[in-house]
Amino acid sequence: MHIPDGYLSPATCATLTTAMVPVWAIAARKVERTVKTRYVPLVALGAAYSFLVMMLNVPIPDGTTAHAVGAVLIAIVLGPWAAAIAVSIALLIQAVFFGDGGVLAFGANAFNMAFLMPFAGYGVYRLIAGRSPLTSGRRALAAGIGGYVGINLAALAAAVEFGLQPALFHAADGTPLYAPFHLSQTIPAMMLAHVTVAGFVEAALTFGIVAYLQRANLPLLRANEAAPVRVRRVWIGIGALVALTPLGLLAPGGAFGEDAPEDLGLRTIPAGLDRYAGFWNHTVLDGYGNGSTAGYLLSAFIGLAAIGAVVALVYAATRLLRGAPA
Repeated sequence: MHIPDGYLSPATCATLTTAMVPVWAIAARKVERTVKTRYVPLVALGAAYSFLVMMLNVPIPDGTTAHAVGAVLIAIVLGPWAAAIAVSIALLIQAVFFGDGGVLAFGANAFNMAFLMPFAGYGVYRLIAGRSPLTSGRRALAAGIGGYVGINLAALAAAVEFGLQPALFHAADGTPLYAPFHLSQTIPAMMLAHVTVAGFVEAALTFGIVAYLQRANLPLLRANEAAPVRVRRVWIGIGALVALTPLGLLAPGGAFGEDAPEDLGLRTIPAGLDRYAGFWNHTVLDGYGNGSTAGYLLSAFIGLAAIGAVVALVYAATRLLRGAPA
């Protein structure tokens, strides 16, 4: 679901990035006010969870791959505004350090996975959970359904963004300038992967972790209250995810819409796609180490360190802008 550079026109990228600016601004203010200082590490943990779970690719029957995102789980634990910040940070680190998703397309990816997904999924969760007790099985079920709906809405948004490019941006002879796929191709391809596989992976993870927290760490489900939160087990879980990330290498093929231009099998690469595909070439480990187990593990550790640093900078900058001591 990570849209690379060149697949969307600069105008599309600019529009979706502009749409995200007020989201990020409001989210930063709300997170600074509602997530207490001692819980700021939870935002970093949320970003780390999203970053790592997106490295775990799963195979799709048509030969492509997909992955979970974790945005709805973060929204359930910390609220959708915190999820918007956490997932945006994860996406930024992926794009800048590892070339997973484009730098120009960062706003578009954030709009899909850090805005639409957590807010829609959290809305479904609240609608189904209602006023049921925090320990109710209905809450865990609502979380799983919210995760499924959220990731599929994000996938649909990406499919529409891809599919509109040939209609909106083309040469005089009708040749697409950016993504060459039409809506009749993008929607079935994206939704097959997410309705049948990735959505259920997202649902299972969200349901399972919420059900576990109900038994083992209930305060984490009400992190903004005064009750103490035990995060040691959360760190253990993050460590387990780091160890499991190389499993993502087992899924054959790549995700739809994430191929390099030369791998699309086209006789002529669209001019805009060819121009912008190589916009960012300063990655630390391109492709998470180009498919090696050591590279994947090193990428996970680098990503976690970068996420911690970015979360700290975001929180400090927000407090300074509000006139509070950092």
